[in-house]
Amino acid sequence: MTKAGSKADDPAEIAGPELPGQVAELVGEVSATGSAGRIRRLTAATVRAAGHGGHVTWRGAHSAGRWLADQVIAMAPRLPVRDQATLRRQFPGCSPEELADALIRGSSRAAASVGAAVGAATVLPVVPAMPVEIATETLALVGIELKLIAELHEVYGLRAPGSAAERMTAYVGAWASRRGVALAPGGIILAVGSPLRRRLQRRLLARAGRSATSLGPLLTGALAGAALNRRETRRLGQEIRNDLRQRSPAAARWAPAPAAQAPPARPGLP
Repeated sequence: MTKAGSKADDPAEIAGPELPGQVAELVGEVSATGSAGRIRRLTAATVRAAGHGGHVTWRGAHSAGRWLADQVIAMAPRLPVRDQATLRRQFPGCSPEELADALIRGSSRAAASVGAAVGAATVLPVVPAMPVEIATETLALVGIELKLIAELHEVYGLRAPGSAAERMTAYVGAWASRRGVALAPGGIILAVGSPLRRRLQRRLLARAGRSATSLGPLLTGALAGAALNRRETRRLGQEIRNDLRQRSPAAARWAPAPAAQAPPARPGLP
């Protein structure tokens, strides 16, 4: 029997200390590939690497929400977010609205693929209590949505202020609030016990509960998880996009590039 407080009771130990980095890498790979087969292989490999066949366990919902929030905050700065210049190069000829549409579609498709991949990889006859598969899928879905939120802010010219880590922390707050960044970034807004931190934990628990549908009997869970993930990610993307659109000077068209300045005249020359 394991003693209370031992490492075996610590979900971070059971799931692996590098889970945030592994899931961030998965999000980048899933976003870069359109192959459903490759997404299934990547997701299954991440689940195996994260849990090594173990299960994530918590003592109560409060502990689960706190652990998930810690993992998301650790994962967010590692996500591969494209800036506006990169997005415009990758989607040439698109207006801001067309580019936002493309990002929401791509993220919804990636979220659906992850849900289907987790369900197909497990094919369990019953839903387990809280396996590492659910934790991995929940973090992957949140990672996809955080990447979407960050890139929508880039599209609409409303990048959060601060360093890359501070911006991603602000986008975690935006995910929890389901609206664009309106608060200063940094650890204060997600301090333990703060209202926003509690909202984040509640939303993560709800997301984990929905992720459990991917582990339904046979392949029905994979189909249900894919449909649910696609719908939820699309809905979140539209809510963030609508909020940013109301505040953005670049909602209708791209802001003109700054004009090149002529070199200063050299003294003594006409």
